[in-house]
Amino acid sequence: MLRYSAKRLGLAVVIVSVAMLLLFCMIYLVPGDPAAVALGPRATDAMREGLRIKMGLDKPVWVQFWNFFSAAWQGDLGRDVLSDRPVATVVMEQLPYTLALIFGGISWSVALGIPLGCWAAVERGTMADRIVGVLSVAVIAVPSFVVAIYALLIFAVALRWLPAIGAGEPGDIGDQLVHLILPSLAVGLGWVGYIARMVRASMLEVLESQHIRTARAFGLPERMITYRYALTIAILPTVTLLGVGIGQMLSSAVFAEIVFARPGVGKLVYDAILTRNYPLVTGAVLVTTILFVLLNLVADLIVGALDPRVRSRL
Repeated sequence: MLRYSAKRLGLAVVIVSVAMLLLFCMIYLVPGDPAAVALGPRATDAMREGLRIKMGLDKPVWVQFWNFFSAAWQGDLGRDVLSDRPVATVVMEQLPYTLALIFGGISWSVALGIPLGCWAAVERGTMADRIVGVLSVAVIAVPSFVVAIYALLIFAVALRWLPAIGAGEPGDIGDQLVHLILPSLAVGLGWVGYIARMVRASMLEVLESQHIRTARAFGLPERMITYRYALTIAILPTVTLLGVGIGQMLSSAVFAEIVFARPGVGKLVYDAILTRNYPLVTGAVLVTTILFVLLNLVADLIVGALDPRVRSRL
């Protein structure tokens, strides 16, 4: 397990390094002068040149990349052009809101997807199985921003059951959880279908395996066979699927944060792009990339710990 963990960690470092290179190239290739955009049309040439020097844009490209690369690995993501605060500080202030939204979406997808997929596998070929299949495809096909808008209109505006905007009062956990229900539903609903279909397919495969037939031959209760023996094995591909799905949930979080007027990294990136605040855009995207890689690493380590066959393949 230690060898497997070291290999996965090394691969994660390589992925983050390549992502940093691609991110720098994309930001560099964006047309326009960041200093001129940040200062506005009324700025003088001297002011623009001073900001260019401060941002390091007067240096050769390879020097700019090396400075960005070395500083980023030390936790220095530059300074916000507008507020002159460290970018890392600005991003970390918004990161907890996005993390809460992502884990809320994961909770919705797991709490609904696993029981539905398990039920469909047990009721294979029945009307219940067909209903779960139709619902799975339906929620996968609906974009997250459409779910966010309709959830806002139905549950917040029409029924007035839940708050419409904001993240809740700081320090009030209950109020923050209530404000989290609708945005997290918008983020996680689409993955209910993916998880239900994955669990159903895995459960059908496991239920036909030899050790399950042996358990039935020994007369074990069907409920115990299904939920204690089959589901514990069938759920392993779901953990990997959730690791991949976190990337899409991060993109869905942008729409949820905008629709529900929530703070978060997605909303921060959106506002920074509108103002051409390149250091803030770069830092926020880099942090979300590292977050995505780390969560996938955690998912891989969990699967490796639960299934020794995965460790032997790497």
